[in-house]
Amino acid sequence: MKNYKSGKFVNQGGYKSFQPTLLNRKWEIDDMQVISLLSKADRFLGRLDMYSEYVDIDLFIQMHIAKEATQSSKIEGTQTKVEEAFLAKSEISAEKRDDWEEVQNYIMAMNEAVEMLHRLPFSTRLIKQAHKVLLQGVRGQHKQPGEFRNSQNWIGGATLNDAIFIPPVHYEIDNLMSDIEKFANSENDFTPDLIKIALIHYQFETIHPFLDGNGRTGRLLITLYLVSKNILKRPILYLSDFFERHRTLYYDNLMRVRTHNDISQWLKFFLTGVVETSQNGVNTLSAIMQLKNSIEKSVDTLGKRGIDARLIIDYMYKKPIISASEIMKIIDKSPQTIYNLLADLEKLDIIKEITGAQRNKLYVFGAYIDCFK
Repeated sequence: MKNYKSGKFVNQGGYKSFQPTLLNRKWEIDDMQVISLLSKADRFLGRLDMYSEYVDIDLFIQMHIAKEATQSSKIEGTQTKVEEAFLAKSEISAEKRDDWEEVQNYIMAMNEAVEMLHRLPFSTRLIKQAHKVLLQGVRGQHKQPGEFRNSQNWIGGATLNDAIFIPPVHYEIDNLMSDIEKFANSENDFTPDLIKIALIHYQFETIHPFLDGNGRTGRLLITLYLVSKNILKRPILYLSDFFERHRTLYYDNLMRVRTHNDISQWLKFFLTGVVETSQNGVNTLSAIMQLKNSIEKSVDTLGKRGIDARLIIDYMYKKPIISASEIMKIIDKSPQTIYNLLADLEKLDIIKEITGAQRNKLYVFGAYIDCFK
């Protein structure tokens, strides 16, 4: 990639926009560090996917998605914690509801888009629909949800005059996004998939095709692409946590491609993220399985009540904060029986009541949430 040119700055009168080079072309990797990291990333990602086959991943998948939703939204400035994503809107303080709703939209967008992959390829149609769900009813809802922008946007600064970066003009977007779609689905191209999605993510963020929500959409696309190519059977790799912890490097490496044509540095950063995140994913699944085994032994001490206790715990793997009224829908027992059972689970340090109230109590599965931290 020594001769790679990321694009050019085009004079638009009062400002210069950036016109990126098209992606759908022949790529040759000549950086051995990139090749070495690619090999390592493939191995670690394969381990994560294989590990997920040995656990009941559907039991834990919503927690994975909630973690990604909160971290991706955190990059944009929201402050929702992963456990809060499972609370009802009425249980969220008024000042945090906007943040909470954005996280809920991300969860819905991921779930809906993964389902759509059964009917659609990785495409602009899929991207637009995911974006529409992301912005429905939240900040940005008046900025053309699900539609590419028809005006100029910019990154950083208060106006075009002091912007850090100005994406391509709006009438170039359809052609540039069509190029991404062709590149993603080309059957005659042998570029490794992890390199492909690294390039696609860079290109998408450079095009910035929407008026709002580009960052969240672009990060969501990484997982969707890997699922669409059957590299992951289920959506369990999420790079937003890595990007959030290295936020400055994330933005700097994207910008360096545009200013210095340094695509290799971006690929190294991205692949390092895949390695680290895959490894963390395996560690998380391993910790969950150890926790599950430990809890099952504790629940065995409850005798016959252990059957109902397992139903509660299995539900909490999917939703780690619940109320007594929710449990009544899971277990057809009297309120007193349920409260006694919750007290048993508290004594075993499996759950903890967090409101301190006499009514509308909430119980959290703290040890499980900690596996994702």
